Amino acid sequence: MANRSDRREFFKILGGAAVAPYLLGGADATSLRIDSALWTPRDQLVLASNPVPNLPVGVAKGLHPGRVVWAHDPSATPWEGPGKGYWWESPHTNQDVVDDMMSGAIRRLTGTGSDREAWRALIQHFNQTHGHGNAGYKHGEKVTIKVNLVGCITGSKAVDRQSYDLVGWRDYMNASPQMIRALLRQLVHAAGVPQQDISVGDPLCLFPNQYYDPLHSEFPNVHYLDHDGGNASHPRTPVQFSSIPVHWSSRPTGVAQDFVPVSYAEAKYFINMANLKAHSGAGVTLCGKNHFGSLFRTPPQKGYYDMHGSMLGKALASPGRYRAVVDLMGHEHTGGKTMLYLIDGLYSGVHSMDHSPRKWYTAPFNGQWTSSLLASQDPVAIDSVAYDFLWAEWDDHARLSGADDYLHEAALADNPPSGTFYDPNHPTNTTRLASLGVHEHWNNAQDRQYSRNLGKDNGIELIAHRG
Repeated sequence: MANRSDRREFFKILGGAAVAPYLLGGADATSLRIDSALWTPRDQLVLASNPVPNLPVGVAKGLHPGRVVWAHDPSATPWEGPGKGYWWESPHTNQDVVDDMMSGAIRRLTGTGSDREAWRALIQHFNQTHGHGNAGYKHGEKVTIKVNLVGCITGSKAVDRQSYDLVGWRDYMNASPQMIRALLRQLVHAAGVPQQDISVGDPLCLFPNQYYDPLHSEFPNVHYLDHDGGNASHPRTPVQFSSIPVHWSSRPTGVAQDFVPVSYAEAKYFINMANLKAHSGAGVTLCGKNHFGSLFRTPPQKGYYDMHGSMLGKALASPGRYRAVVDLMGHEHTGGKTMLYLIDGLYSGVHSMDHSPRKWYTAPFNGQWTSSLLASQDPVAIDSVAYDFLWAEWDDHARLSGADDYLHEAALADNPPSGTFYDPNHPTNTTRLASLGVHEHWNNAQDRQYSRNLGKDNGIELIAHRG
């Protein structure tokens, strides 16, 4: 945890000029709804001031606390761009390079010399920190992987429900089948997890043939989670509710109860694989917001608590507000079970404005695709690093005032700036969440140095891995 002077300085910054209010010039600007914010002209937005560098708060997590590995290899993404095939087709994303990126990231994260040793270290560390002793993986223990397939969200026309083909948003920045395959290869061949004990998917979305077929051909016994469960000709594993509730720490009344999916409840280990994306309403959508799809219903679904209401909109007018993302990050069957956080950054873009990825122009991307993978055991640290990358590249969405407020709340969940009693596991305030990880911003976009890179004994450590 940061010392008292650091904490005082952090709260001072949160309440001062370093956090700009979100104003559109009208008297009722603070009542702006998220759906309006999605279409607000960029030149009407007042953005946050530059982040204060190297002021870590929270408690770092992991074998090497606060470590985030950034694998970057432009040869992974030879796609020429829209109109030249689709990025997810095998000629346009190099599976061998993606496999190497995954292997290198896991090894560097754990400080081990082989994939097998890396997974042994990850699983043993998880068990040690969860009261299960120095245990490795045991046959029959289940692993669930939450990916981001929001471009295939149920109710849209992106996936034809009869053929299960991807017919719309074909270039959208979903989790890449190559990155999912690289992870499955690691779990099955290095970690020793039987295929039938692995579930992967996005409960809110459909799993189209273009992603399913190459994965299923290699891993036919993995459970591919799908909101509808596919159909008779194209079967998938249907998502079902468990009896385990999620309790929103804002304690809303008159809303239907949310429950975690069965695959989450049955899993012993969880892997959160998000995408490197800005968000036109939330600023960013990374590992934290990846769980907006976990509850098997759309965030604003009628009758349920509207998770979007805690993002920006009304809550953007000042920092230190309740953020529902923190509840999802801290629930015992989501963040509480997560042994690994990944961010697929092969092709980055802006949800929901972009239907195809954008090339980046900051160094070292220099007009190429992002071609990256981030890995960490710390959910706050990995999103903090991804946030800094997004801030450096674009001058709008990630810079919305309040876009990183959930990271402040999560890092200080035991005593958050908002004063919220974060307890998503109980119907009444029973056990406050502890700090979920460490948050800070790098020194600058050229050197990308965090506190541990600068020789400090707290904060984030960013390790670059090159192919």
